[in-house]
Amino acid sequence: MDESSIKHYLADSPPSCVRLEIKAHFEALNEQEKRYAHHISRAAFNGTRITLRQVSPESPHIYDLILSLYEACKGDWKRAQEEAKISDIDLRGFLEYAAQFLGNCGNYKSFGDSKFIPRCTPESIQALASISPQSKEISHRIEHHSLFASKDAGLMHLGYPDEGHLTTYYPDSPDITKEEITEVGEFLEKKGFLVENTRLRKVSSSGDYDVLIASGVTHPPLSDSDAGDVTEWELEGKLKGKKLRLVFGDHQEEMAKIALEIKKAKQNAANDTERNMHEEYAKSFATGSLKAFKQSQRYWVEDKGPMVETNIGFVETYRDPHGVRGEWEGFAAMVNQERTKAFGKLVDSAESFIPKLPWSKEFEKDKFLSPDFTSLEVLSFAGSGIPAGINIPNYDDIRQSYGFKNVSLGNVLAAKAPNESIPFIASSDLDIYQKCRDGAFEVQVGLHELLGHGTGKLFQETSPGEYNFDIKNPPTNPTTGKPIATWYKPGQTWGSVFGSISASYEECRAECVAMVLSCEFSALAIFGFGNGIEDLNGPAGDILYIAYLQMARAGIVALEYWDPKSKKWGQAHMQARFSILRTFLDAGDLVKLAYTKDDLSDLTIQLDRSKILSLGRPAVEKYLHKLHVYKSTADFEAGKKLYDDITHVDDWWGGKMREEVLRRKTPRKVFVQANTVLEGDKVILKEYEPTLEGMIQSYAERGV
Repeated sequence: MDESSIKHYLADSPPSCVRLEIKAHFEALNEQEKRYAHHISRAAFNGTRITLRQVSPESPHIYDLILSLYEACKGDWKRAQEEAKISDIDLRGFLEYAAQFLGNCGNYKSFGDSKFIPRCTPESIQALASISPQSKEISHRIEHHSLFASKDAGLMHLGYPDEGHLTTYYPDSPDITKEEITEVGEFLEKKGFLVENTRLRKVSSSGDYDVLIASGVTHPPLSDSDAGDVTEWELEGKLKGKKLRLVFGDHQEEMAKIALEIKKAKQNAANDTERNMHEEYAKSFATGSLKAFKQSQRYWVEDKGPMVETNIGFVETYRDPHGVRGEWEGFAAMVNQERTKAFGKLVDSAESFIPKLPWSKEFEKDKFLSPDFTSLEVLSFAGSGIPAGINIPNYDDIRQSYGFKNVSLGNVLAAKAPNESIPFIASSDLDIYQKCRDGAFEVQVGLHELLGHGTGKLFQETSPGEYNFDIKNPPTNPTTGKPIATWYKPGQTWGSVFGSISASYEECRAECVAMVLSCEFSALAIFGFGNGIEDLNGPAGDILYIAYLQMARAGIVALEYWDPKSKKWGQAHMQARFSILRTFLDAGDLVKLAYTKDDLSDLTIQLDRSKILSLGRPAVEKYLHKLHVYKSTADFEAGKKLYDDITHVDDWWGGKMREEVLRRKTPRKVFVQANTVLEGDKVILKEYEPTLEGMIQSYAERGV
């Protein structure tokens, strides 16, 4: 790779370290609740090495190197510098890299899936590693091109191996193809075998395949296996003659520790629903059963209004290039009662907002199952990144029959780095942007999670010959004017049909719902903005204006996450936001990109506030209508064409505009989280400084 390309992969200097403020909310818990939160936190963080293993082969070794260096110098990095005889610049470069690595739980960005590399020299890292025998031995496990720029530019991005990218969801399988992954996936789908907690390995010697199942034991009781007494299948179709084996015990050490902590959490649970939930969690993590995990999620949905909220497991599938295997994550959080009241009002009003969305009742769930919607203050969030909001579970059958939960992560939303720059916002808009962006984003997250992810019907053949619609008189497809001709077949899910585009497509649909309903002044009033009466120039109008301006800006900065080499997007939400920006720009005189300099160095966004309702909302509604219908009817072909077209990056966007985005890009936040320590029956909270050194110390003292 040439130097001009490598500079875009350098670690942030400095990364934006911010602390998740939690002390007041944690101290408000009683002792039982604190113990409950502690054991959930420990269970979640015990999966750290699973996440590292899911990111890249070298990530566990880099993690061990960072922790071994901390241990060698006892956190006195000046001492380490003196012993290693390295410069201030090289020490700073290493600490910046280490903090960003820990914040992403690996050496690829959790938001963007591109590799980042140290700004310090290779020689300085070798010198640092030499300060202790342990760190020196660990450093020998890390190849130069693994820590620094990869030999091939394609390996600087996560993705399918046969497209030249890196993934560890298909370990030790350099020649496995997308077609093979699809064939195995379709076979398992027919068997009704879920794959979120698995990896797939192609055996080089035979060409057979192993499904590696995350579990604390290698031989679970047959009664606990999702495949019963089956441990091997003969494959069919294009892979006929090959075998598919079930191999338990992937991430065995971590999964056993997680199951143990979950059992301890169960002992401190507040009620039978929580105890039942943790019983199923423990069973799932010990045996690898996703049937047990799904049962835990049913109990989780039923556990309304807990003081300590949690979810844990292989949940989101963004980083698997095939979009079906989940990354480990888990959180423990306290409920912010005051902010939750606003979300409760939104839930109570939800059914009045659903008819305002651009589809008919045939394309909506038969009954809206009112979910729990809480504002949480995060104690611990283990994984590669922390979202602003969550809408889970992701299993469509549970969502349709039991419901779901929404959470907004308040202290994540509120975390700010000092003197944060805001590129592409005009100076005339800067004051109102800074004043209203938190409120606008909270509205966006609330509408996105509750009424974005929470709405919509999937037309399904639920079992052979059984349908959730009248097959003899099917509803009309409004995009064709004819009866719907496609639907989900038995065993199919939204994710399995739409595959690698499913995550971004659904995020786009939810973002569009938020853009449409943020135009409802009665919705803005629920969040405390205005009195429900339309007034584009009042406080609610300010929030609406910044919501649209914020989305337009997100669409521009999204280009950081588009790779010009592979011509692919690396982040689901940002691909979605680029498509919404394109929708704004195609709406007429709503949004303009204003600049006078040829290099775009003075480019700012001009949004006409007076045209948000007349041009902006109708344009988004038109786009959302198609997104929704294609999803509901399992029309992957039409959905993919729509989405590929609107997220296509031409030479101007991918060239001159992307270069300016990269020139002005700001560091993404990394969150310094507290630890909890059990002393007898008491739980002690320890917080850390929001610095590079504080980030490293927090992980070193976590002991995982």
